[in-house]
Amino acid sequence: MSDSQFIQNPMTEKWVISCPNRSKRPDVAKGVEPVCPFCYGHENMTPPEVLRYGQGKPSETGWKVRVVGNKYPITTIHEIIIGSPDHNKNIMDFSQEQVELIIRAYKERFLALKDKGQVLIFHNHGREGAESLPHPHTQLAVIPNDMRISASRLGEPTNIAFESERFIVFCPDTVEWPHETWIAPKRRGFQFGEIDEKEIHDFSYIMPEVLRLQGKINYGKFDFNFYIYPGGDWYWRLVPRIIQRGGFEIASGIMVNIVDPKETVKLLRTVKQ
Repeated sequence: MSDSQFIQNPMTEKWVISCPNRSKRPDVAKGVEPVCPFCYGHENMTPPEVLRYGQGKPSETGWKVRVVGNKYPITTIHEIIIGSPDHNKNIMDFSQEQVELIIRAYKERFLALKDKGQVLIFHNHGREGAESLPHPHTQLAVIPNDMRISASRLGEPTNIAFESERFIVFCPDTVEWPHETWIAPKRRGFQFGEIDEKEIHDFSYIMPEVLRLQGKINYGKFDFNFYIYPGGDWYWRLVPRIIQRGGFEIASGIMVNIVDPKETVKLLRTVKQ
């Protein structure tokens, strides 16, 4: 169970979640890496399973993608989508078939929980991305509908890097982080849970492709976060964590981006050739 408290600042109307239980989670950045609960054979080390793709019963191996409760939840409903039994790979390393399974799990859990609140799907990778365990996993947290999140709404795509049949890869003029990149479906006005079969297939190619291209831009391995916008007109936003934020950004709430998004577009096109 989550011990979270939702607290609104009456002056700014911004929300804060007080969640002391999160301090108990493992932290590989501090050199604390326990036996991995997400690997094969450790199924009994996680909270109860709510979904699996592949074979076996909930307490057995055989799965390809597995969804469990988060042992250290931020919100009342907080889940872990374990992307593969392979401990040492991540989404950009998987086959397209494996990524399709992951996206199907995203969709299935989104639809199962969308009536409970805002379903935020997010992924942390690497030390700067606040990843607590290195095994590939994505998180899903349900945020109450009366809490306004700060994620931007999708406007008209600008600075387009390239396109697929059903998606556009672009870097908005208003990006807040160096090399930040967005993917948006060409079919507008829908929540992520309404992604169709052809879009799942296309997205399972273009999403890891953007991560691979970013790896080339950032000289190999790089830390990052991504999330899927939970509201209508969904999009996928990638934030490479290649800089630290300073006092100006913290105090003002104004982010300073040191790379022109048009330059990121040029780099993406160059490394894609």
